[in-house]
Amino acid sequence: QVQLVESGGGLVQAGGSLRLSCAASGRIFSINDIAWYRQAPGKQRELVARVTSSGSRNYADSVKGRFTISRDNAKNTAYLQMNSLKPEDTAVYYCSADIRSTVAPGITKNYWGQGTQVTVSS
Repeated sequence: QVQLVESGGGLVQAGGSLRLSCAASGRIFSINDIAWYRQAPGKQRELVARVTSSGSRNYADSVKGRFTISRDNAKNTAYLQMNSLKPEDTAVYYCSADIRSTVAPGITKNYWGQGTQVTVSS
């Protein structure tokens, strides 16, 4: 009923930039918080950035000043602009969103995308 699809990952040299997109589709009534997580090999999944429905943002200390999260509510899409990338940013990046569907608008469910690989070479 609701899907999240990430795109924009790839291979980039250290110091470069990438822009990830997270598009929500399906029977969407409203979208609350949207977040980006990442998981590097052998490590736990960690929160990278979050944006609320009102536009408030917070970031992991490791990406502050380099990454920017944003959202386009008209397009049901969120973005993660990643600048000054470092090899330690290499991970699979996942989008997560709290969504109310038109099927059950009184219930908020958490959805995840399939992930997109970001690899930063030194």
